[in-house]
Amino acid sequence: MRATTIHAARDIRLSTDVPDPRIEKPTDAIVRVTTACICGSDLWPYRGENDIVAGSTIGHECIGFVEEVGTEVRDVKAGDFVVVPFDHCDNTCAHCAAGMHSACVDLSMTSSGQGEYARVGQADGSLVKVPDVGPGGPDAALVPHLMALSDVMPTGWHAAVAAGVREGGTTVVVGDGAVGLCGVLAAAAMGSEKVVLMSRHEPRQEIGRAFGATHVVAERGKEAAAAVKEITGGVGADAVLECVGTDQAMGTAFAVARPGAMVGFVGVPHGVELPVRRMFQKNVGLRGGMAPVRAYLPDLLARTLAGEIEPGKVFDLTLPLDQVADGYRAMDERRAVKVLLDVAR
Repeated sequence: MRATTIHAARDIRLSTDVPDPRIEKPTDAIVRVTTACICGSDLWPYRGENDIVAGSTIGHECIGFVEEVGTEVRDVKAGDFVVVPFDHCDNTCAHCAAGMHSACVDLSMTSSGQGEYARVGQADGSLVKVPDVGPGGPDAALVPHLMALSDVMPTGWHAAVAAGVREGGTTVVVGDGAVGLCGVLAAAAMGSEKVVLMSRHEPRQEIGRAFGATHVVAERGKEAAAAVKEITGGVGADAVLECVGTDQAMGTAFAVARPGAMVGFVGVPHGVELPVRRMFQKNVGLRGGMAPVRAYLPDLLARTLAGEIEPGKVFDLTLPLDQVADGYRAMDERRAVKVLLDVAR
């Protein structure tokens, strides 16, 4: 099959001879991918910040049609159109029952999401069927919104849940990438009265405002903390969403949090050192991590189909799969927020 592979830093290729995934366990399913995308976390290996196995596939977000199922799969069948959570789970173990599907005892991950086929472990527990979709696929206008449900929207939602966003409160979102923007959308949907997006990029600010940001702070460092305090009457934020994963972003998150607040973090940590003394002095907590996508997916799908949220607005560039390397460059150079890949073209 055709699938995106990584060979070295900034060396992304569309390979045409990648072995098709196969059913390996009776609980597996094979999904024929119709749409995929590039994640901000894919840029870590792309930039050489993570270890790379030359020639390995890359990409963990996709939607498409179930092609084949294992002998123990009962809830989905060939021909169903599904959203594929990037982290697969059985949805029955003790951790899943506690809402931590991303720590499932049967956890596996999508590994060839930017390709023509993907194997999904624990298909019954993981896959969520999109209703009323025929063989031609969903309406084209709906596709970006469904695609966002594979990772980026549930991850932004997880940040808001972890931070304890509440109706009438004040939320600050650190990071204007696709996850941060979805965090804005989540906070607004949860009823936060003030939603402050920290962003220096006008196109991203526009999406943030469309998603419900009431304020935008372009400053960094101490100036950013001062701006948030002014917006909040000197108090600070009730909830902070850290959606980047760098030490600077984490430091900013704790600087803008009010005493007793919670920081919800979903940015993959790179070089982060927690300000433990500040956390102790201000009684500010930290909660979050890898998003349990399956926990939120049914609710987010219902909201999307009802038109209550439109998370697909984070996609500002659509390319065919054979131009995937161009998509990585566009995101790396911040010429695109998030790139949608049309696998069928």
